[in-house]
Amino acid sequence: MLDSTATPLKTLLRRRKPGYSLEAPFYTSPEIFAADMDVIFGHHWLFVGVDPDIPEPGDAMTLNIGKASIFLVRDDDGEVRAFHNVCRHRGAPIVHDYKTTVGNLVCRYHSWTYGLDGKLLAASHMGEDFDASCHGLKPVHVRSLEGLLFVCLADEPPEDFEVMAAKMAPYLAPHDLKNAKVAFEKDIIEPGNWKLTMENNRECYHCAGNHPELTVPLFAYGFGFAPEELDEHERKEAEDYDKLLKASHREWESCGFPSTLMEHLDDMATGFRTERLPLAGDGESHTNDTKAACKKLLGRINDPKHGALHFWTQPNSWHHFMSDHAVVFSVLPLDAERSLLRTKWLVHKDAVEGVDYTIENLTGVWDATNDQDSELVGYCQDGARSPAYEPGPYSPHTEMLVDKFCNWYVNRMTAHLGR
Repeated sequence: MLDSTATPLKTLLRRRKPGYSLEAPFYTSPEIFAADMDVIFGHHWLFVGVDPDIPEPGDAMTLNIGKASIFLVRDDDGEVRAFHNVCRHRGAPIVHDYKTTVGNLVCRYHSWTYGLDGKLLAASHMGEDFDASCHGLKPVHVRSLEGLLFVCLADEPPEDFEVMAAKMAPYLAPHDLKNAKVAFEKDIIEPGNWKLTMENNRECYHCAGNHPELTVPLFAYGFGFAPEELDEHERKEAEDYDKLLKASHREWESCGFPSTLMEHLDDMATGFRTERLPLAGDGESHTNDTKAACKKLLGRINDPKHGALHFWTQPNSWHHFMSDHAVVFSVLPLDAERSLLRTKWLVHKDAVEGVDYTIENLTGVWDATNDQDSELVGYCQDGARSPAYEPGPYSPHTEMLVDKFCNWYVNRMTAHLGR
């Protein structure tokens, strides 16, 4: 709860006005941030990486989710496992590097040794009565959805992940991320609350004036518009886009690429949205010239003009899958007013840098967009601190998905905390 001088969190949740942004404490309060980490990041499925982050047995990757340090490791059978990064002896971390390769998992402090399945294999000087079977590493729930890795810290994670996975697998499978590689990744610290980072992503109202690189391959009409504000020429363009979208969906689905809109952003615990959209210009990829960034296409795709599939998940990710590469994003809160945005660019595992792709061309659009968005998030964080701030109305034409993110957040917090 908030301190005695502040409005209680339950009261703020109850009085949230649909169609409006959240009240300032949701973006600034350390107490609400702590509740977010408990309820949202402690009890829901979180996107944290991709199968190619740990492609071989013994490969491991660490990350922090609030106060929880965890690591993912591929075991000898090729399965991905996740554990709390805490030795069962005195609590020292087992894995210290962001990415590494191990044989067994050995604590640096007293050499307690664990297998890749988390079982304690060796612990010297512990006496005859010591039962090693009771001191294995504490597991974390982990799932791979066609190469996208999700974890949940709760003892009992939301069961509807399997519903999402069943619906999304046919959309993602053609891109075959398990046979891709991470060509480049980059972390930036956004100067804003994690919800502001997610809200900014959930709309393109701001795109035309702030993202010159991103908007090159995008159709303006793919992100909402106000029909009553269009002149005759613009109305014709919108109608043409609608026809193109429907024709593209028919063509792509006839080739085995599910494409039509599927949206469950605020009616599931594991909220998500997906749709495959056509690209403007030469229409091949998210690049400055809209041409494919990599000569080797992903998976079983044989035509670079299969559009761009987007996939969003609540509470912390968005992704773009093109014919030639994929870009995946995760948001991990650091404190009430800072968030880690981690972006990874993936290409076919056999693609050769300098021959099939260049890092500059591959990353140019989203690297610039991330920096621009980070600045915008900072502006909103500055505004939320002002005593003049009050919740403002969302555009019903271009910010409806921001509203759904806030609906999801309020509903999940309320369900956990009770009214």
